[in-house]
Amino acid sequence: MENLTQILVVDDDREIRTLLAEYLDGNGFRTFTASNGIDMRKVLDANRIDLVVLDLTLPGEDGLTLCRNLRAQSSLPVIMLTARGEPLDRILGLEMGADDYLAKPFEPRELFARIRSVLRRTNALPPNMATSEARAMLFGNWKLDLMARHLEAADGTVVALSGAEFRLLKVFLEHPNRVLNRDQLLEMTQGREADPFDRSVDIQISRLRQKLADDARTPLLIKTVRNEGYVLSTTVTVDSQR
Repeated sequence: MENLTQILVVDDDREIRTLLAEYLDGNGFRTFTASNGIDMRKVLDANRIDLVVLDLTLPGEDGLTLCRNLRAQSSLPVIMLTARGEPLDRILGLEMGADDYLAKPFEPRELFARIRSVLRRTNALPPNMATSEARAMLFGNWKLDLMARHLEAADGTVVALSGAEFRLLKVFLEHPNRVLNRDQLLEMTQGREADPFDRSVDIQISRLRQKLADDARTPLLIKTVRNEGYVLSTTVTVDSQR
């Protein structure tokens, strides 16, 4: 039981909590449930949770607030549940640091697939890093710590990254000075194809620029290539020291 992946479902709808818990438990996970932010924190304090499924609309603190607070404290993966037909909710969820989103109503098997995808991305080692024992990637005045999964500035300041931000930055660092379009970035970071209205990559790039102090109007690191995509314009070196 201790080796099972542990999922926390936070939703104020008892029927949804029960349905998802039964389905996920029946497919190899151990599932905890909570109906609000207070109960969510109790479960997190008492258990090792691997991923949180978080509803946007909750009594008291809403899902956006809870996601933002979670992201400020940890890189615990979060999948946000949003209302269908509300793209702004999905955008806000990504801005708060959610790793993925799913619109209601949905099939439990679709959530199961999203959970597996997020966990696979979160737990995956960077390509070829296992053999080279790389610990960090250096670029400009920054270091991406591959073990702690955060940024370090030249003065030692640590900058926290969400799981999605970490994966996106790592992709750029693995492909420096190469233009990557939105579809490529979404496939390499989230394992799915983009739809015409999917702006998640743009949102994550905006957040990364803010954390890198890279002026969005005249960025020096992550540059926009008109009608093509984005490029990390800097030299990258790998640090394999322990």
